Amino acid sequence: MKKLAISQFIILFFGTIFAWGNFVYEFVQWRESGECQACIIGQINNPFLSPCFYGALFFTAAFVLSAILIKRIK
Repeated sequence: MKKLAISQFIILFFGTIFAWGNFVYEFVQWRESGECQACIIGQINNPFLSPCFYGALFFTAAFVLSAILIKRIK
């Protein structure tokens, strides 16, 4: 069980880094030009309403829960 929890923690760590990296890229692009082509679908003109932002939030929440799980297993 401990190995599985640690594997999950590592995958969620890299997933969180990747998700926030995508959001930061999108945010910087939006700040420079006023529009973004990376994650924003349709006519959303705010990166905080994009799927990338919500995905980053969910990855972060799962990562934190995984860290709590590992702490309780030890």
